[in-house]
Amino acid sequence: MEVSLMDSSRSKLLLQTCTVSALALVLVAASGAGVLAQEQAGSPSGLGRTPTPAELLAWDISIGPAGDELPEGSGSVGEGAGVYSQRGCSECHGPTGVEGPALVLVGGEVSRRTNYFPLDYWPFATSIWDFIRRAMPYHRPGHLTADEVYALTAFLLNRNGIIEANAVMDKESLPKVVMPHRDDYVIPVAWEPGTPRGFKRQP
Repeated sequence: MEVSLMDSSRSKLLLQTCTVSALALVLVAASGAGVLAQEQAGSPSGLGRTPTPAELLAWDISIGPAGDELPEGSGSVGEGAGVYSQRGCSECHGPTGVEGPALVLVGGEVSRRTNYFPLDYWPFATSIWDFIRRAMPYHRPGHLTADEVYALTAFLLNRNGIIEANAVMDKESLPKVVMPHRDDYVIPVAWEPGTPRGFKRQP
């Protein structure tokens, strides 16, 4: 009889403990859901949250034609030759930028079949800087420093006969580079649903 009473008391104590624990878990979950709902309240879809200024700054790496967003730093043609070799650019583009197997970086012909435009056909030198910074090297994009990107841009512009061998590129000089085919570039109209393409795809 005594054993039975002890077992009964233990069962009641265990039940009370489980009930309290479950209630605590429900309260924690409800609190978390409330916080999440508050974060999502400003979203039109009710999903996600507004990014913080620090998050926006980390993601906003686009460089416009005028180069207003270019960071501090600089690089010369000579320094770019060293970066080109040391950072493995030659492994894909060849020792002088024409051997491949990747697309050539010096010279080349426009091909609408592959949508390939040689560097000297790019309308803005700042776009070359932007592409190198966000997409190169192919196996580790985004790992080049600002100085290295300036140097590589200077090196490639010089190899294509666009700037002198003693030129130094920075946020002041790069936007002033006049690309050979700049006047051939037509700024597209603002896109809206139904706007036709500005070109036809080649078969």
